[in-house]
Amino acid sequence: MNFTIDLEQENDGRWIAEVVQLPGVMVYGQTREEAITKVQALALRVLADRLEHQQPVIERLEVSLAAA
Repeated sequence: MNFTIDLEQENDGRWIAEVVQLPGVMVYGQTREEAITKVQALALRVLADRLEHQQPVIERLEVSLAAA
């Protein structure tokens, strides 16, 4: 499964990044690059937590994060 990062710049200049396929995986960054890096790290933590707690993730997990 490929995960897509949605990016948007807020009125105050901050960037918001979200992985739509993972509810709640949304972060702010001062720059576009910072937001991408932070959302990638959060997505990996969420997936790892789900695996650790034997929650459904995906049958076959191959992670690819790409900014839109």
